[in-house]
Amino acid sequence: MTIRALHVASELYPLLKTGGLADVVGALPPALIELGADARVLLPGFPAVVAGLSDLQPVARIGDRFGASNVSLARGTLPANGLVVYVIRAETLYDRGGNPYLDAEHVPYGDNAQRFAMLGWTAAQIAQHLDPTWAPQIVHAHDWHAGLASAYLKAAEREHGKPAARTIFTVHNLAYQGVFPSHQFGQLGLPADFFHMSGVEFYGQMSFLKAGLFYSDRITTVSPTYAREIQTLAQGGGLDGLLSQRSHDLSGILNGVDYTVWQPTTDSLIAAHYTDTRLAGKRACKTALQERFHLAQKSDALLFGVVSRLTEQKGLDLLLAALPEIIKRGGQLVVFGTGDPALENGLQLVAQAHPESVAVELGFDETLAHQIVAGSDVIAVPSRFEPCGLTQLYALAYGSLPLVHRVGGLADTVVDASLENIADDLATGFVFERFEPEALTAAIRRAFALYARRTDWKATQRRAMRQDFGWGASAERYLALYRELV
Repeated sequence: MTIRALHVASELYPLLKTGGLADVVGALPPALIELGADARVLLPGFPAVVAGLSDLQPVARIGDRFGASNVSLARGTLPANGLVVYVIRAETLYDRGGNPYLDAEHVPYGDNAQRFAMLGWTAAQIAQHLDPTWAPQIVHAHDWHAGLASAYLKAAEREHGKPAARTIFTVHNLAYQGVFPSHQFGQLGLPADFFHMSGVEFYGQMSFLKAGLFYSDRITTVSPTYAREIQTLAQGGGLDGLLSQRSHDLSGILNGVDYTVWQPTTDSLIAAHYTDTRLAGKRACKTALQERFHLAQKSDALLFGVVSRLTEQKGLDLLLAALPEIIKRGGQLVVFGTGDPALENGLQLVAQAHPESVAVELGFDETLAHQIVAGSDVIAVPSRFEPCGLTQLYALAYGSLPLVHRVGGLADTVVDASLENIADDLATGFVFERFEPEALTAAIRRAFALYARRTDWKATQRRAMRQDFGWGASAERYLALYRELV
């Protein structure tokens, strides 16, 4: 039996990407299709989405909903792989350039509740045959933007007496909860009693994320360790009680890497190709990176790379405090990303004082991200919390040893280069336990110590590159979950 699954999300790589969510939504449905499922995706009709799809055909007229008129549903395909994508055409809600969530002043759009209620509502309609030719058995919603899908399906089930589809909600980052003022609840078209502590109500407001957690049949998150962490007061974001109550419905399934995109043997964006047995190309990537950032051309300098949002969540305040250690030991650091102005300024000041050792560039560009991952010796991901993290998985594939805080998906994917782990042929990077500058500094010193032992360093590099975090195993686990529900 072929299982029909609709993935509901706000972004999808390569059409639109603001973070790791897009990578997952771009890679998981094709991986499920390879295993024999019939997986499709529903997205809001943002300009980049509409422009990037081929063969767009009208599917259904929706009319006036959530303050938008002449809304319709269209269906197209992703040119790269033929993935079927449904798009909500609602110009007044979605036809805005730039960031899909924020205006030019970086303030969330005032009508985000309506914009993403439309996404959840349409998913529920597709499950009830809005497309006469196809309806899903599983509606798989991702993050708060799609959180209302299961609430609308639950409301429809109450009306018709049977569920139109079973629902799964995946939390990619519990810190983003889609919280809106309670007075907007009336615009959602949900039954009045859904605004309740057992429902979408969240400390007097409403939360789309909570709706997804409460009304879905199953909850998943993006690593086994994060699934445990979000049931604690420290990392539960006010939802730990609900998550603990539903712990039997909650599982952690690690995100995968799309190795067709992240593979040093074939990557067209990097200076030279290389493999785990022939690493000469990696040296060429390092030289090219030092040139690109005007760092001292020293092949033996230990080069640390950061590709990240520059925020406290990502532990960049910790790295800033530990930077003197890297400089003192003759290391180098390349930082690429944007975020908190105070962190941006702090890093730029160090770069101005030590231009031969530290370089900072603000922005985001997929090509440069690949070049930094390939050219660095170490990729630092010192996050305060990290649901899964993809950067450390890319780093492993490129033999750039990840330096990580033991938390969330970072704890599940990187093995510390302690003496015993090196001896047992297990080490793949550097892991620090406590979230404090001293612990990070100690891990940085371990990286320098291993780098001085060339044979052990190369062995650890090769071991890192042989790790397999492809989507195959994770897609199998999602498919097993779908089968259980259907």
